[in-house]
Amino acid sequence: MNTAASPPSVPAGAALDRSDSDVVLIVDDVPDNLAVLHDALDESGYTVLVAMHGEAALQRAAQALPDIVLLDAMMPGMDGFEVARRLKASPQTAHIPIIFMTGLTETEHLVAALEAGGVDYVTKPIKPREVMARMGVHLGAARKARADASQAREARNALDAFGYASITVRALDGRIVWQTPLARELLQAYFGEASPWAPEAVQAWLRRHVLADNAAELLAQAQAEPPRLAIDQGARRLTFRLHQQAGDSEGGGDWLLVMREVSDAKIIESMSLSFKLTAREAEVLYWVVKGKINRDIGDILGASPATVKKHLERVFAKLGVETRTAAAGMAMNRIRQLHPQFEG
Repeated sequence: MNTAASPPSVPAGAALDRSDSDVVLIVDDVPDNLAVLHDALDESGYTVLVAMHGEAALQRAAQALPDIVLLDAMMPGMDGFEVARRLKASPQTAHIPIIFMTGLTETEHLVAALEAGGVDYVTKPIKPREVMARMGVHLGAARKARADASQAREARNALDAFGYASITVRALDGRIVWQTPLARELLQAYFGEASPWAPEAVQAWLRRHVLADNAAELLAQAQAEPPRLAIDQGARRLTFRLHQQAGDSEGGGDWLLVMREVSDAKIIESMSLSFKLTAREAEVLYWVVKGKINRDIGDILGASPATVKKHLERVFAKLGVETRTAAAGMAMNRIRQLHPQFEG
């Protein structure tokens, strides 16, 4: 074996700038092979990392998250097949495309490479131009997948920012395909421990509207969307809205559900901010919207009817109205703008 010094590479742990070049990790125990590929890729503008054994490959991949891995199949110790399996088993590196480099051309070895997680293979002796041509195909696909995932993630996080959580549920078995951070929090708050399955109430509601024999008829009758599912928990309510099909329709497909929590506290806070009311004035206005008279509001808030009346007079002045009906109507319009699921 040639013992020439291995080619220079990016230091471990160094920050990698992906703005101008893709990052390639080459894994091979033969320094000459590394040198040939390193030089060709470097001259073509790639950022190149190298590893000469399996453990180093796993470490470099976890540190740098390369855009693609060129992996020698046959190495002493941990071979390339095992390296690939471990990379694919880790959520952190599972997305990275792997191209095997092998001198073995028997069908079973090529099948083993693909079964271990490889997307492609090149045979030795390595021809750098062929390797780069194969890399181009898989890097393009990987970039598109990352962009699509990033766009979807940003859209879901934007929903979270406005108080709308979202999950995708497989209709056939109720498995949660993905969920936003806010969705995870809400599901745990309303249904207990986190689970890979949607709560049974959600599964039953989803099955009823997309898997039942008359589901198509029900959806057509509902026009825009079927009735929402509401889960009450004291003064809080969590609603689920069937938004759109997010996957293949086979077996019912995957469905995007949008969730929203509405609570007395949130609505009262919204009215306080919208109309520049004190917290107590906003509480009084909220219960006026709910149809309560002054005596009932006093009982709820622990105040006398006379005190409630004084608060209400200040509310009228701030809203520029003279009657309970006008105040309730103005507040209801604002609440429905901010909390569409609210039911007065």
